Amino acid sequence: MTEEEKNMIRRNLLSNGLGLTPPMGWNSWNHFHCDIEEKLIRETADAMVSTGLAAVGYEYINIDDCWGELNRDSEGNMVPKASTFPSGIKALADYVHSKGLKLGIYSDAGSQTCSKTMPGSLGHEEQDAKTFASWEIDYLKYDNCETDGDIEDNWNSMTSLADQNDKWSSYAAPGAWNDPDMLEIGNRGMGSDEYRSHFSIWAIAKAPLLIGCDLRSMDNQTYQILTNKEVIAVNQDKHGVQGKKVKKEGDLEVWAGPLSGGRVAVVLWNRSSSKARVTANWGDIGLNSSTLVVKARDLWAHSTNYSIKGHISADLESHACNMYVLTPQ
Repeated sequence: MTEEEKNMIRRNLLSNGLGLTPPMGWNSWNHFHCDIEEKLIRETADAMVSTGLAAVGYEYINIDDCWGELNRDSEGNMVPKASTFPSGIKALADYVHSKGLKLGIYSDAGSQTCSKTMPGSLGHEEQDAKTFASWEIDYLKYDNCETDGDIEDNWNSMTSLADQNDKWSSYAAPGAWNDPDMLEIGNRGMGSDEYRSHFSIWAIAKAPLLIGCDLRSMDNQTYQILTNKEVIAVNQDKHGVQGKKVKKEGDLEVWAGPLSGGRVAVVLWNRSSSKARVTANWGDIGLNSSTLVVKARDLWAHSTNYSIKGHISADLESHACNMYVLTPQ
């Protein structure tokens, strides 16, 4: 296949309108692991709507591993586990769709899924795709076990995955987003500043925003982080460029990336164990002139400074961040 033919295929895939911004939704794995059943999925869809999460852009309800029987049927088809999904996946899709949401499902590129409780799709790729289509599935998580570790609900895991994801920033674009794993916000293993940093970095890095907590019992702090429309807007910006780490002085970091309309998103992040000042000079974040005046919108404080010159700084508590959208004046 020539390079021109490959490019034509890429253009055709983009023209289907899918994945033009990072997906937003919920996934069962981080909180529930294999402890899933159809009642949970229905109640999560209900909660996605009733809490207002759907109204700010979260639309996928994604079933992760452990939904199927260990063995395929006599025709080689995957079978929903009778004890936990007795109504079948198609009925569940119909319910989720009735809420104005979309249903996702899970498979693996190997012979078994990561839990080893159900078959993977190796050798059955086309057959499984047709099965999922017949169930009107909207989203497929296609895993590849043992390539790296899942995110865990702690500071070291989250920051490690942020750094790994940052190395691949140049490959992200509309229709092809890098995925540092699902969100842990609300699972209570980190503090509020750490969760706000988690959400800010995932947003600026154009990562999928897939909630990983129990939506039926999330607290107000979790809700306030997950529904910050200004942070979500950075993630969903049509320009589609993954923000990246542009400055590092020990554990003090600046992450930045361009947005539509000539704006720039910036995260000042204190990864140290004590309070510190973090500074981004205009040259650090792709603004050319040291005398340029910008309007700075603080996305967590929801406040605006209309005339900042040369740099932007913040005194940050340990593991905290500030996030801004800068608009040249």
